[in-house]
Amino acid sequence: MLVHICCAVDSHYFLQKLREDFPEEKLIGFFYDPNIHPYSEYRLRLLEVERSCRQLGIELIEGPYDFESWMEAVRGLENEPEKGRRCAVCFDRRFEVTAAKAAELGERRFTSTLLTSPKKSLKQLREEGERLARRYGLEFIAPDYRKASGTQEQNIMAKEAQLYRQDYCGCLFGLTIQRQQQEKLADELMVPISGQIQPESIEERLELYTRRLELEAQGLEYRIVRERFLNWRLLSGLLRVRKSPVPAHILPYSTLKRSYTRGRIEELIGEVAIMNRDEVKFITLESYNRLSGRNYRDVTELIFHPPTFEEELELRHQLLPGPYDLSALLVVESIPENKVELTLQTRLFEDVRERLIFPFER
Repeated sequence: MLVHICCAVDSHYFLQKLREDFPEEKLIGFFYDPNIHPYSEYRLRLLEVERSCRQLGIELIEGPYDFESWMEAVRGLENEPEKGRRCAVCFDRRFEVTAAKAAELGERRFTSTLLTSPKKSLKQLREEGERLARRYGLEFIAPDYRKASGTQEQNIMAKEAQLYRQDYCGCLFGLTIQRQQQEKLADELMVPISGQIQPESIEERLELYTRRLELEAQGLEYRIVRERFLNWRLLSGLLRVRKSPVPAHILPYSTLKRSYTRGRIEELIGEVAIMNRDEVKFITLESYNRLSGRNYRDVTELIFHPPTFEEELELRHQLLPGPYDLSALLVVESIPENKVELTLQTRLFEDVRERLIFPFER
């Protein structure tokens, strides 16, 4: 039986239930999810599915990530709600590719872990699966593993296995609509031009779960714990001196009360030059290099190739020792002597992140 897999949280439980109900079947996993966006999220979900299948002894095949074709298939349905027409097209596409793959492999049956997802319509999934099964001369297996506390059992199993739990279905449009309803920033779709990995970004999670696999391969104990913290994202920033743009690198947790301010440098305290309005502060690239142990040739190089977020946060704390200081702190070639204008758009928000604890002692 070929089993289409959408994510590890669903598949880890679903595959074990299938084994109980179809002990004579050899199960083959098929990870085909071109709807998942961004690609880093796709890689993260695949990583967890590979881990789950390895633990369960299930063969896994990865399908193509044909995202552009999927986007074309759902064109015009961008604003459809969850379980609406876009989802039907999405199921149809993934089920059709799965059915075609099952026929190619000579399998008689196929199914999907989407059937156990509480965010999906079981009726809608069954109709799509059965229609395609008839076309390809297959049998679509559609058990309801949600009933009789199945969803609760699934969640317990996922927690025990410390599986990555995504908080959106997967597609760009579903994510955008969900974040709008939650009045939250869709920072899953944001990557700074520097490529710097941001706190609680998909890229940070991907690093964490990759490291987790390395520890497991070495037989080392670890724990993944969750913590609440104050997160920050830079949306845009522009520094002008005498109305001309000047290269400036904006350090983490820089904020303004409003998005625009202007003024002059009023005083210099140690390494830090202080503007006479809105707590804006500057340091030179020379100071940045010396304090960080780096050797950037100019600010532009720093903008596009900065150190890690944690390193820059540590540098900020050296310069502004108050742990709750949210002053805008910029790195420039030289301290401006003329009037400056700063436009800065950022977001501060409560967030929850996962942290890998290693080494771990009981």
